Amino acid sequence: MNFPVYLHIGTHKILLHMVTEIAAFFIAFRYYLYLRRKKGDAISGLHRLYILLGATLGALLGSRLLGGLEDPIALQRSTSPLLYLYANKTIVGGFLGGLAGVELAKKAVGEKQRSGDLYVYPILLGLVIGRIGCFSMGVYEETYGLPTTAFTGMDLGDGLMRHPVALYEIGFLVVLWWLIRWASRRYPLDNGALFKLFMVGYLVFRFLLDFIKPHYTWAIGLSSIQVACLLGLLYYIRFIIHPKKLLTTDAGTPLHIL
Repeated sequence: MNFPVYLHIGTHKILLHMVTEIAAFFIAFRYYLYLRRKKGDAISGLHRLYILLGATLGALLGSRLLGGLEDPIALQRSTSPLLYLYANKTIVGGFLGGLAGVELAKKAVGEKQRSGDLYVYPILLGLVIGRIGCFSMGVYEETYGLPTTAFTGMDLGDGLMRHPVALYEIGFLVVLWWLIRWASRRYPLDNGALFKLFMVGYLVFRFLLDFIKPHYTWAIGLSSIQVACLLGLLYYIRFIIHPKKLLTTDAGTPLHIL
């Protein structure tokens, strides 16, 4: 397999990554609209629009900010720091920035309902599609792992056997999808619990994944993404320590069991 992977259309060739990136957003959004029609939405259309705008703006800013901080030395040496920030992005920053944007938007419009559950499965689907594109870039995009002698190692374009971290993530996302689906059928989950389960699971995975990825390491021995993951997990710490807070009674009252 040669990296990066191109799609050949007549005499033209297009990066597969470009196609999957567009497809990920389009298909995930269509899936979200389908789920909203099928399951309904307790949040009014106008408020949902504001929440989507807050999520989009927050994700855009968060992904670029954390993406730029992944390599602070390169950021410092850049002749155009703003352009460097714009050119670098990371999903973890997008999720955390989007979370902040949603909370700010909800406060601005006075929305009290939890809003994240409808996004969980579309996000998972979009991530899987997107990571296929990331894998197709090999070492030509910063979604590859360290050299390894493990049986999972692959030559991603530079002659070294490396961890194919994009494939690891696809596998994890499929398992996480199944676990969230299983939990939603097995337990009476409170509104918003699905999104919390997704965020905690993904942040834990990304924290661990960075140990087998090349990155700038701070004095504390962690990358910028790992630090961001820990901060995100701290935000959800009460649900991690007391997972029964994710449950609800038949009457809809959350069970706050210590």
